[in-house]
Amino acid sequence: MSRTIDYGNLMHDAMRSLIRNVLLDIAANGLPGAHHFFITFDTSHPDAELADWLSDRYPDEMTVVMQHWYDGLEVTDDGFSITLNFGDAPEPLYIPYDAIRTFVDPSVEFGLRFEQQGEDGQKDEESAEDTLPQTEESELEVQEPPAKDAEIVSLDSFRKS
Repeated sequence: MSRTIDYGNLMHDAMRSLIRNVLLDIAANGLPGAHHFFITFDTSHPDAELADWLSDRYPDEMTVVMQHWYDGLEVTDDGFSITLNFGDAPEPLYIPYDAIRTFVDPSVEFGLRFEQQGEDGQKDEESAEDTLPQTEESELEVQEPPAKDAEIVSLDSFRKS
């Protein structure tokens, strides 16, 4: 039996660690400037916690916006809990990192998409499109983000001379 390096899972672990580190900074210091997040997650994940009316309305996935108002952000090694406002009704959520499908900060055009595993262990087919929702000036709300063509960015553009 030959051993291989599982780059896909290593990359997912690194990306989830990045999300955790960003959220730890936000928990300690708040959202800077125009930064805000669109987070799409699997509402049927066994460790996700949300109100029954939300899971009934969004049985597969839901996108939440973390922008103007949020409360009680607590970040752990496995996920984060947060209270968000849904139509003037604050609701606590727990979102495991494994449940996150997309994490987008449209203020800097940054986004991560996680490939989903099907029941047979195979990756579900996904388009090469990146999810970049339009910025809303309203309070936190659930939205279906529109798709945007994927853009390849050279890491050299982020290096300082």
